[in-house]
Amino acid sequence: MPLQYKDYYKTLGVPKTATTKEVKSAYRKLARQWHPDVNPSRKKESEEKFKEISEANEVLSDPEKRKKYDTLGSDWQQRAQNQGSRYENFGGDGVQFDFQDLGENGFSDFFQTFFSDLGRSGPGPGRASRSRRGMRGSDLESGIELSLRDAYSGGSRSFSFQTQARCPRCGGTGSDNGKLCHACRGTGTITTQKTLEVTIPAGVRDGQRIRLAGQGGPGIGGGANGDLYLVVKLARDPLFERRGDDVYIEQPVSIYTLVLGGEITVPTLTGHVDVKIPAGSQSGRVLRLTGKGMPKLGASEKGDLYVKLVGQVPTNLSEKEHELFKQLAELAKKGSSGT
Repeated sequence: MPLQYKDYYKTLGVPKTATTKEVKSAYRKLARQWHPDVNPSRKKESEEKFKEISEANEVLSDPEKRKKYDTLGSDWQQRAQNQGSRYENFGGDGVQFDFQDLGENGFSDFFQTFFSDLGRSGPGPGRASRSRRGMRGSDLESGIELSLRDAYSGGSRSFSFQTQARCPRCGGTGSDNGKLCHACRGTGTITTQKTLEVTIPAGVRDGQRIRLAGQGGPGIGGGANGDLYLVVKLARDPLFERRGDDVYIEQPVSIYTLVLGGEITVPTLTGHVDVKIPAGSQSGRVLRLTGKGMPKLGASEKGDLYVKLVGQVPTNLSEKEHELFKQLAELAKKGSSGT
């Protein structure tokens, strides 16, 4: 029987421009649909389909195999016949294929002829039986919103989310006593609400991912669960602005304190502290409070807190206050003129 060309892109339903991530995503979706354990009433058909899907993924998810596959083209057989030889050299890369060397294992002769000598990257030949016994669940991703103070202190936090779990009625097989499981409609999974205790590392940053092993999508046929990745989203704080491990705040200060100096109370992430203001400070001056910023991940040190002084002009002056300011203005004017 002559070799049959395999259109792996068509098998997975992806375009030739698909990225490796898109290829793997398409494979996982189809593998779950056609896994033999999910289709006990169509076992033979599902086994063949699952094998085709696995073979396509084996080639298209491996950069080396995919590159060689793309050099073949749909006219591969015609080109081989034109050569009149049991070997064919494709793409000028010096690689020769033996059309008579067709090994015996789970994938097609087409795969064996062109790709069996390139190693295995996925559930390929010799591993198909293991794949049928169990397929690992997919990794999931969910967002978790934290306040800046949550990120500062870290610690345990309850997190509730909606996820897919193995159907308790059919055990994830999709079949109940030989019939389609009505609880999960044959998918092997059900939607459920889950609450976990999550350990937040002190100093966690916006966009950082926290991995929860085994809390992702359920495996098929006894396979292990995938992982859940929580993506941190830090809520905007009304007082503080975070920049890396440092924190910034604007602090109103009276012009009297700026001119004469004094002491003000400044909020931090752990409470209030007293800060001395040097006499003659300008509005906009920034003071640095060492170690009052965010904890540094994996270290005992902390960042700094930067306090920007914002001068406050007094309003609703009394007549006496207004007169005193006029006198100050006159003194300042005389001083600048040198008289």
